[in-house]
Amino acid sequence: MNTTVTFHPTCDLNDAHPDKVRLVQLPFLDFGRKRFFSGRIRTAVMVEDTKLVQEELFSAKGDGGVIVLDGGGSMRTALLGDRMADRLINNGWAGIVINGAVRDAQMLAGLDLGIKALGTSPVRSAKAGTGAIDVPVAFGSVLIEPGMFIYCDADGVLVTDEPLAI
Repeated sequence: MNTTVTFHPTCDLNDAHPDKVRLVQLPFLDFGRKRFFSGRIRTAVMVEDTKLVQEELFSAKGDGGVIVLDGGGSMRTALLGDRMADRLINNGWAGIVINGAVRDAQMLAGLDLGIKALGTSPVRSAKAGTGAIDVPVAFGSVLIEPGMFIYCDADGVLVTDEPLAI
C-alpha cells in the first residue's frame, strides 16, 4: 500500500482546512536533510527503549510513510541514530517524528530523510523490547492514530484524518 501523500506547506494547509488539521504543539527541531515531508502515519510508543520499533517498524517497508514515535518526551536517551535512519531511508520511509531525542546529529543532517525531534542525547537507548506498535499516541495536545496523515515543515507539524489538497 502506497502511503505517500502530496506535500503541501503547513501554513497553506492550515489556511485552507482549519477545521481538518490539528497542530502538534511541541518545539520540534529538524535533524535530517529533508526539511518538508508528509505521509500516512505508523505509530509506536516506548520510553528509552528502541528494540521493538527497530524490529517491527524500521525494518518494514515504508512506502513513503512517516513514523511517529512517542518516547514520552524523554531527553535521557536517543530513539534514533544514523544507522537506524539509514535503514528508514533504505526501506522507503519519508520521515520520522519523535517525541524525544536523537543522536548522531551531524550525520543525520546529511541524510535524505525528514527527522523531527525535541533535541539530542549521546546516550543509546535500551534494547529490552518494551513498548507498542500501531497504537494511538498523544502528545503536543493531539491524539495521533495509525493511518492518519502528517505534514511537516519548518513552520510545524500538522495531522489530519485524510490526505488534503490545496
